[in-house]
Amino acid sequence: MSEAALAAPMSSSALPATPSFLPLYQQIKALLMRSLQAGEWRAGEVIPSEVELAARFKVSQGTVRKAIDELATENLLVRRQGKGTFVATHAEEKIQYRFLRLTPDDATSAGMQRRLLDCRRMRAPADVLRALEMKSGEAVVELRRLLLAEGRPVVLDDIWLHGALFKGLSAEKLAGYRGPMYSLFETEFGVRMIRAEEKIRSVAAGADEAALLAVPVGTPLLSVERLSFTYGDKPVELRRGLYNTAHHHYRNVLS
Repeated sequence: MSEAALAAPMSSSALPATPSFLPLYQQIKALLMRSLQAGEWRAGEVIPSEVELAARFKVSQGTVRKAIDELATENLLVRRQGKGTFVATHAEEKIQYRFLRLTPDDATSAGMQRRLLDCRRMRAPADVLRALEMKSGEAVVELRRLLLAEGRPVVLDDIWLHGALFKGLSAEKLAGYRGPMYSLFETEFGVRMIRAEEKIRSVAAGADEAALLAVPVGTPLLSVERLSFTYGDKPVELRRGLYNTAHHHYRNVLS
């Protein structure tokens, strides 16, 4: 199948061409990613069946299945037996906390409670501008919040969001939303976080952080800086969290 034939069904001519030297299923995967990026199927919506997609792209159903399998492995799509394949959403129980790797030492988890401390729109600091690849003078939405386990502060997050993508985000909107914050970003602003990069180091709690986390000044904390990306590898969120690991540990799975 030619590259032109692959690209023909797509609605967005502005998107880059799919390299024809890729294996065929990878080309189909790239085209499915384009549809996700263009908003053809939004978070939580069902995508066309494998048979329909095979006809659309003029490839075998097995090729489509292999492409979908990879997207499901990457938590971009979710298969539901007897119902079809859906665009993954952070409202999904197994997905909503996939960027939060903090686990209680006793291996039980009742989830985290949120406490919003601040929400304001401001001109982005220089380091945030660089991280989010923004232009000088552009605005960000800055959030500060606590995550609590059984009423005990565990994480202090400072978060910066690309202001142009989150117009209308306010403390009232955040306080009134009961689901995961990333699910709010999907449903209200059409921004889906699909991957993240993290830098981790140990630090000592300063006076301000110690007071908010209810620990003595100088307590060892885990500093986690996370840069989250949406489709097209566009950075949209910078998050700097301080983790109290007295009763939790940072858990990751390597493969």
